[in-house]
Amino acid sequence: MQPREIRELTLEEIDQKLDEACQELFNLRFQTVISQMRDHNRVRAVKKDIARLKTIAHEKRSGMGAS
Repeated sequence: MQPREIRELTLEEIDQKLDEACQELFNLRFQTVISQMRDHNRVRAVKKDIARLKTIAHEKRSGMGAS
């Protein structure tokens, strides 16, 4: 998910996307443990998405992203 796409969302939508991404990360880690992981790069991508979501949510909450 691109930062400009995230910035267009409301805080509630960002929080929902963050919950979904955290759940996906949990599932990917679980797949890794039971050796069913097919795409190991997906874990890294989901972690980056979580970081982007948290950063932009923080910007919106603190008023820094008022552009």
